[in-house]
Amino acid sequence: MVQDLGMDYAQLGMLIGLYDLPGVFLAFPGGLLGRRFGDKRVVVAGLGLMAVGGLLMGASYSYPQAAAGRVLSGMGAILLNVLLTKMITDWFIGREIVLSLAILVSSFPFGLGLALLTLGPLAAALSWQTVMRLTAALCVAALVLVVAVYRTPPVANSGQPARWAGFRLSRRELGLVALAGAIWALFNTGLVTLPSFGTGFLLSVGYTIAAAGALISVMAWIVIPSVQLGGYLAERFRRPNVIMIACFFGAGLATCLVPYWPYRLALCIALGLLFGPPPGVILSLPAEVLRSENRGPGMGIFYTCSYSGMVVLSALAGLSRDVTQNPAAPLVFGGMLLFLAIFVLGLFRALQSRNVGMSTAQSEGWTGG
Repeated sequence: MVQDLGMDYAQLGMLIGLYDLPGVFLAFPGGLLGRRFGDKRVVVAGLGLMAVGGLLMGASYSYPQAAAGRVLSGMGAILLNVLLTKMITDWFIGREIVLSLAILVSSFPFGLGLALLTLGPLAAALSWQTVMRLTAALCVAALVLVVAVYRTPPVANSGQPARWAGFRLSRRELGLVALAGAIWALFNTGLVTLPSFGTGFLLSVGYTIAAAGALISVMAWIVIPSVQLGGYLAERFRRPNVIMIACFFGAGLATCLVPYWPYRLALCIALGLLFGPPPGVILSLPAEVLRSENRGPGMGIFYTCSYSGMVVLSALAGLSRDVTQNPAAPLVFGGMLLFLAIFVLGLFRALQSRNVGMSTAQSEGWTGG
C-alpha cells in the first residue's frame, strides 16, 4: 500500500488512525442514537457502513480515496463498538460483567490473528484491494447474523424514544469516564503497535512477509484465551488494579524489547499472555462510575476520548519511524504508551477515591476500586 498509494510511514500511521477519527465526533452521538432508535438498529447500520467503506478502499488507487473509505468504515466501527459494549453491559450488569466484556473483546485478537495469518499472503498472491473487498464481505455476514440472532435484554429500554439527555452526566462521571477512555486509548495503541509496525521491522531484519505475519500472529492467538482467562481471574480474585498494573508494565517492557532481544517468539508469547487480562477490566471501569440511565451517552464519552487518543498516538507512532529512520522506533513508542497507562490508572483511582459514597452503577454490580 505504501508503494501503490505513494505514502510515507507517517501517512500509513494516519491511515491506521483514520479508522478511529470518526470516534472523536460520532461516539457520543452514537450512544444517544442507540437510545433513540434502538441498539440493534444502530449496530446493523454500523456494519453496513463498514462494508461500504471496505468496498471503497478496495476500489481506491490514491491516498485520498483510501482515506475516505477508511473514515467511512471507521464511522461504522464507532457505532458498532459503542453499542456492543453497552449491549453487553445491559445483559450482564450485576453478574459476570468483566468476564462477559472480556469474551466480547476476545473477538478483536481473533480477527487480528486470522488477518495476520491470511491477509498478507492473500494480498501478495492477489492484491491488497482484494483483501479489502473480502473484509467488507465479512462485515455483511456479521450484519446478517446480528439481524437473525440478537435480541434485546428484557430490562433494556433501547428502541424507545428518549430525550437528548446525555448532558445530564455529572462532572464526576464525565471526568472519570474520560480518564477510563484515555487508559483504553493507551492500551489499544500499545497493543496494535506490533501488528501495525512490527512487520515492517521484521522485514528490515530479514524476515519474509509470511514469516513476520506468522510470528506476530502468535501474540494474537494467545490473547484470545488469555482475555477470557483474565476476565475470569478478575471476577474470581477481585484484584483489578494489580492485574492492570502488572500487565501494563510487562507488556510495555516486552514491546520495547522486540527489536533488541533475539528471542522474539518468546516475547510474542509473553505479549499474548500480558495483553489478555486488562481489556475486560478496563471496559468495566465506566460501569463503576456511570449511573444506569447514562450508560449509552457515557460509553459515547468513553469512546470519544479513546478514539481521539488513538488517532493522535497512531500517527505519532508512524512519525517516530520517519523522524528517526529506524523501523524499531514505533515499537519502543508503543511500549512507552503502556507505561504511561499505569500513571493514568493511578490518577483514575485517586480521583475515584475522593468521591464520598458510591454511584448507582457501583451498587448494581462489580466494582474494581
